[in-house]
Amino acid sequence: MTAATITPSAGCTVGTASGEREIRRERGQREVFCGLTGIVWLHRKIQDAFFLVVGSRTCAHLMQSAAGVMIFAEPRFATAIIEEQDLAGLADVDQELDRVVGQLLARRPDIKMLFLVGSCPSEVIKLDLKRAAERLSRLNASTCRVLYYSGSGIETTFTQGEDACLAALTADLPVANPASPQVADLVVAGCLADVVEDQLRRHFASLGINSVAFLPGRSSATMPLVGKGTRYLLAQPYLTDTARLLDERGAIAIPAPFPLGAEGTALWLAAAAEAFGMARDEATRILAPARARADAAVAHYRERLAGKRVFFFPDSQLEPPLARFLMRELGVEVIEVGTPYLNARHLAPDLALLGHDVPLVEGQHVDRQLDRCRAAKPDLTICGLGLANPLEAEGLTTKWSIELVFSPIQGFEQAGDLAELFARPLVRRKLLETAA
Repeated sequence: MTAATITPSAGCTVGTASGEREIRRERGQREVFCGLTGIVWLHRKIQDAFFLVVGSRTCAHLMQSAAGVMIFAEPRFATAIIEEQDLAGLADVDQELDRVVGQLLARRPDIKMLFLVGSCPSEVIKLDLKRAAERLSRLNASTCRVLYYSGSGIETTFTQGEDACLAALTADLPVANPASPQVADLVVAGCLADVVEDQLRRHFASLGINSVAFLPGRSSATMPLVGKGTRYLLAQPYLTDTARLLDERGAIAIPAPFPLGAEGTALWLAAAAEAFGMARDEATRILAPARARADAAVAHYRERLAGKRVFFFPDSQLEPPLARFLMRELGVEVIEVGTPYLNARHLAPDLALLGHDVPLVEGQHVDRQLDRCRAAKPDLTICGLGLANPLEAEGLTTKWSIELVFSPIQGFEQAGDLAELFARPLVRRKLLETAA
């Protein structure tokens, strides 16, 4: 996606536990996926949900390609394609959408939650999806909940699609009575693989936290109840709107580094334990065996990665905690950490661990960042698909940042897998050079 070039600001400062640090802001051409791609992992998570993209054939091709789904696989997403006559006002778009949704629900009665996902702003598609969702909810109240959010590349970047989806879910959650037994003591917000959820539940239980719910749940019937005083942990750093809505309901955030790597996971779990009254030393003792296994798994890759120089282009908002993991657990030198948007509140614990010497860049002016990357000649460049192939052709070793979102990387058990994702491109480059 390309945006008009704007002169970057001089930068801003953000407070961390160890003082203030400067963050450079850049505005200009960007190379990012749009928020529609979040459907690729969301539709696998909420098992009775369906994602109906209201957009063009281009959007349909994007989703088909990104998900790698064959046409006969009956995926739980589709595109209500807007034709020229719809855009020209020759057809009643609301009636057309009602017809498509009616056909969909008749064919797939197992759908209990339907997301209308806008691929463009309403001014472009000539359709108010909010009103459409409210109307369709009334029409299908007994069988299906209908929600909406925007995945438009004009309004969202890559991982913001998940934030928009979870914000829509959060706004739709029933208001809970804090005394209700159905209200979880702890809500973990952020889409995680089922196996990661199960692992985290066991770690929480070892810390005495047994009432844990995840947002999103695995079905429409297992979404958490959130009330005043509900505590929540973010599993992903890009859930800005979701966290705001949880705060507005009276939920209480638990500040913590994100659960990436052995150290990040231990601190994330220990922060939850402290919030529920357990001493930090006791939590550290209980988590020590799992932490030791994760440390050992990461150490296997330290020899390959220690001393390597890494450059992060902005893509997913995961860049700061990933940089923290690489620096502190693998001995990597991080040249620059670019991120599309930096939420200073959510990332303060990670930034405190990252230190003040690593350049942080919020936003993107892709030409300038490419110049800095080429000048630095890093051993490994983390970037989006649109930049990876050209940089590889120039002799730089790259890692697709999208794989770090699609892969299960959170938790102790995945710490070694996360390290391997960074080591793999370097191993591939060495094999190619040897073969040549």
